[in-house]
Amino acid sequence: MRSMNEQSNEKKNQQPVKMVMDHLRNMITNGELAPGDTLPSERKLAEELNVGRLTIRDAIKRLEFYGMVKTEPQSGTKIKGSGLLAFESLMTEILNFEEADFASMAETRNLLEIKSAGMAALKRTDADIVLIQKALKAFEDKIAQGDSAKEEDFRLHLQIAEVGGNSVLKLLMKIITPDVMQKNRNQSLIKKGRKKALLKEHRDIVDKIIEQDAKGAKNAMRVHLRGISKSTKKKSKKKD
Repeated sequence: MRSMNEQSNEKKNQQPVKMVMDHLRNMITNGELAPGDTLPSERKLAEELNVGRLTIRDAIKRLEFYGMVKTEPQSGTKIKGSGLLAFESLMTEILNFEEADFASMAETRNLLEIKSAGMAALKRTDADIVLIQKALKAFEDKIAQGDSAKEEDFRLHLQIAEVGGNSVLKLLMKIITPDVMQKNRNQSLIKKGRKKALLKEHRDIVDKIIEQDAKGAKNAMRVHLRGISKSTKKKSKKKD
């Protein structure tokens, strides 16, 4: 188990990011910003909230993960065009999930991801195969460069959910998966051996989807998630 100091430090690190997200939500609900508008600059938000620009970037990155904003080169970060009620509801859920029990979130993620892989195998088209293979290659290229490839990892999982065709399942994954993946990566420094395993696990999942083997795809995803869990637990024990 992690020490009280480690847990306290992690919570402190999360609080400024949550504050930024909450501030942006208030700007939208108060009418200062609307879907389609561009967010204030990093510098302006950092000065206004008395936080570092890195904190602002982390908060925006998280909202991008959730599909709520989109950063466009030379145009800034824009709020995606969802209705105010939907945006407010989703932001509230996200902020509540920030406080959720990690074990429960990880368990929910496993259920969603395994179901998603099976559905993708049953529903995939030739066009879907191209998109999944493109996402897999982006992940593999980043790993080859020595990068953690966390964004590419998430986008591959999200692409699989997209192919599965269940919009609610995909939305839940957008809310839950990024935080679970981030905490796993914080606790488990991805070493060379684990990188090789990640590559094989992702390839196995994609292969089973291409073969339209729903049972195999679900099993491959289960093996992948179990491997992440074991790696995280080993790292946590070393810290104790």
